[in-house]
Amino acid sequence: MTMNETTIDELKAAPSDLEVPGTMRAWTLGDPNELKLETRKTPTPGRSEVLVRIDAVAICATDLDVISKGPPALINGGLPFNQDFTPGHEYMGTVVAAGPGVDEYTIGDRVAVEIHAGCGQCRRCRSGMYTSCTNYGRNYGEQDKGHRANGFTTQGGFAQYAVNHVNTLVPVPDQMSDAEAALAVTAGTSMYGFTEMGGLLAGESVVVIGPGPIGLLAVAVAKALGASPVALVGTRANRLAIGGKLGADVLIDGKSEDAVARVRALTGGIGADYVMDCAGTEQTINEAIHMCSRGGKICLAAFPHGLASIDLAHAVMNNIYLYGIRGEGKSAVRRAMALMAAGRFDATLIHTHTFNLADLPEALRYARERVDDAIKVVLRPQH
Repeated sequence: MTMNETTIDELKAAPSDLEVPGTMRAWTLGDPNELKLETRKTPTPGRSEVLVRIDAVAICATDLDVISKGPPALINGGLPFNQDFTPGHEYMGTVVAAGPGVDEYTIGDRVAVEIHAGCGQCRRCRSGMYTSCTNYGRNYGEQDKGHRANGFTTQGGFAQYAVNHVNTLVPVPDQMSDAEAALAVTAGTSMYGFTEMGGLLAGESVVVIGPGPIGLLAVAVAKALGASPVALVGTRANRLAIGGKLGADVLIDGKSEDAVARVRALTGGIGADYVMDCAGTEQTINEAIHMCSRGGKICLAAFPHGLASIDLAHAVMNNIYLYGIRGEGKSAVRRAMALMAAGRFDATLIHTHTFNLADLPEALRYARERVDDAIKVVLRPQH
């Protein structure tokens, strides 16, 4: 019997609380902003894959873009609408079934997940840049190159179960809560940004623009890696305050003061060694360029919504390096998890609201409209 013919029942070898049902609940994307909670067959893991019971999944701003506009999701070579597609990508859970060839994890292991497995065969994947896989979205029909990016090109986490390649799994410490573990992907994105910029932050000055989830955890990661000073630029007092709790040495209110001038003054007129822009607006990209030191580095960690007119001449003349990142590459989630497990920062400070699976539409509204100062909204798919 081939793996494709193997049934869920034949994969079961678990305690009763980890038994795998034949069906599960999952949200399916129809037209833009149209989600339906459906019952579908529980997926079966293939070679080098496991079935993860999703215990917590966080909502990301990119999920909102996928649900309303489509990109960067790509299903069957096109937009994800009306293709039986489940979005959601920042999740953790418990291994409840394993496909052939899996001996790295056992039934009952708690894991966080990276989004991207990549195809494993293109030049980018072979060099470790699997989030930049040149076969992105090619996992269907005669175009199947084996690429996987759960919640973008393959089934995501707004469901009770999902299949993950073992390369995407990160062990979760016993003492860590489900909600905290689900935030490891967010922290991993910040970690990836610093990795691409060089990664050696000890004693270097860092500015983070935009105290959203990625920006707030970028502050935490930078501080944990020894950066000094770490400044956070934002416009919401409550989020700046959380940034202070996560390690920011300097909080800059972009509405009441000139952020560029403040950073210049803070660094003796030189500018910051590293700037991570987590806002993605024309204004913040230009601020990043002008507050960065000569020979400094800028990470663009947010997706701009449209074209941006930027002072590229200043960046070139001052030998400033610009890095764009996608996702959580180069095992960044594993490294972020190590910092979290060691207690180097408390990621739960950005977790503000929790909903059950059936309440996803309301959870999305909280995230989109920032209801009740929502920052990171987490779903519990098993409830």
